[in-house]
Amino acid sequence: MPEINIEIGGRSFEVACQEGEEHYLRSAAKMLDDEAAVLAAQIGRIPESRMLLMAGLMLADKTAGFQDKLREAEDRAAELQAELNQLRAAPTAEAERIEVEVEVPVMPEGLAETMAELAAQSEALAEAVEARVASEG
Repeated sequence: MPEINIEIGGRSFEVACQEGEEHYLRSAAKMLDDEAAVLAAQIGRIPESRMLLMAGLMLADKTAGFQDKLREAEDRAAELQAELNQLRAAPTAEAERIEVEVEVPVMPEGLAETMAELAAQSEALAEAVEARVASEG
């Protein structure tokens, strides 16, 4: 198990970690050191245990804030996914709705008889014209 030296608040610590985890430990130590630096700038020199406690609490507070934001983002993503699923399903539902709502024009009462009469009169007129042209010719 590798041991690495980290520095937090101007103090060195030797810490063991799992093989391959050194980078993560250094990154976490840097975050803690950054918080300790803020404390040192505000308060000055404080006992090591108190400095580590306060820096840890500050990081925990930030982490809690990030968790809240993450939950909000996950909720929003779930809402957007539901909306997307609804929109993907909408064309099918819309097509079914349109099929149901298709209106078939209805001819007014008596229109068929009137058109049949007009057709008969047109045919009679055409026959009369043909007969006249044939008799004059």
